[in-house]
Amino acid sequence: MPWQALLSNTARLPENADLAEGYATLLHELGVVTPFELAVRGGRMMATPGLAFLVGYQAALRMLWPSAPQTLGAMCATEQRSLRPADMQTRLVGLRLSGRKDFVTAGDAADWMLVAARNEEEGEPPRLSLAVVYCGELGVRVEKLPAIALMPDISHGRLYLDNAGCELLAGDGWDAYVKPFRTLEDIYVLSALCAWLYGVGHDSGWPQGLQLQLLAVLAGCSEASRQPPTSSVGHVLLGGLFAQFEALKAALDQAFAAGSPHWATLWARDQAVLSLAAGARAKRLAKALAGFVPG
Repeated sequence: MPWQALLSNTARLPENADLAEGYATLLHELGVVTPFELAVRGGRMMATPGLAFLVGYQAALRMLWPSAPQTLGAMCATEQRSLRPADMQTRLVGLRLSGRKDFVTAGDAADWMLVAARNEEEGEPPRLSLAVVYCGELGVRVEKLPAIALMPDISHGRLYLDNAGCELLAGDGWDAYVKPFRTLEDIYVLSALCAWLYGVGHDSGWPQGLQLQLLAVLAGCSEASRQPPTSSVGHVLLGGLFAQFEALKAALDQAFAAGSPHWATLWARDQAVLSLAAGARAKRLAKALAGFVPG
């Protein structure tokens, strides 16, 4: 990560209601970047926490699938609020997909989607593959869902698949993709939101100590991003980063209260996004810690 590019950058892109167009504009500004650079430099340039989240989410997708298109993408796994393979009804037969995926982040703006689908034979335990579908293709339809209170500037959609053609990614859909994506999303969303906060703090003249602490979290995120997403060590490092970030809450609240109501309102509205996966993250951390037995 070229930290000079973060420390010296004061640019902020205007909010664009067209998420795909806004993302394309960001990529044009950044040029060729690694996923971590995308999350950090892109997150700093976003107008809202929601847009920073979207950039971190896109960075996580590119760590999961390095050859992903440059356009906006989405992960489609959840069905009826569940990620358990046994609860999924979306099916893969040959290279055709049928089923439904709920609550797809920026689904109506995405150009491509990664879809987890069951493909086991009758009587076998549930088994997943991960397929790629392209929006606008025959049998692929996205229904835009009403905005929610959290990050209302980031749309969500419901994906309907009716014998849709697809491409398959190599490897087991659960172990190689769905499971590690949750960890990647945690790392890159935390990175993007910390970068957004650093940008707000820099522009607003927050106490230097708080700005440096945010940079320290970002430096830790850089190291966590180098760990395999299935690594116990990586989960412990990530747990430490979230603990470090949580310890900044009082100082962040004080800084927002003393500054622009615009930034304070945005953060009060959207900060809960970092708590959405706290339960699953805590379970991963406990399991990781249990695996380290003192010698």
